[in-house]
Amino acid sequence: MMGPPRLLRNDRGSAGAEMALVTPLLCAILIGSVELGSYFYNEHILEKAVRDGARFAARQSFTNYGCSGAPTGTVVADTRALVRTALLSGGADRFADIVDGDITLSTSCTTSVSGQNMTGIYRGRTTGAPVVTVSARVDYTPVIGAAFGFSGAGMKLNASEQAAVTGI
Repeated sequence: MMGPPRLLRNDRGSAGAEMALVTPLLCAILIGSVELGSYFYNEHILEKAVRDGARFAARQSFTNYGCSGAPTGTVVADTRALVRTALLSGGADRFADIVDGDITLSTSCTTSVSGQNMTGIYRGRTTGAPVVTVSARVDYTPVIGAAFGFSGAGMKLNASEQAAVTGI
């Protein structure tokens, strides 16, 4: 009786063959991890920008705020510039394709919080305390995905932040 042919018993190239089968999967996981990390990093940058914008807008005078719509005066333009560039004038945009239309500001008023009436700086304001909301929605630009067939078309970065106007 003859045993298996010598070629079937030879396992010298098995590690190389297994690596050739697994390498595409490992590369896809690596590229996906880098792209996902980039997405979350850009989302974090936008969140911080919107938070800074809301904080800036909340420290503007009460005269710029009603109880609905956008603030008046230069508050909208200044806040949009701050969100876009981190500066009130000049500076480079934080995102390649961000425009003023991607950033919105709105105002609402509240007369009580948790059943307590407004006091302090809001005393005497019959409309209550104005609250400004700054929101941004920006297209996401992939880092390396475009080279591998991932265009990122339709992917958006979203952020929104509210702050009570203090009128300082």
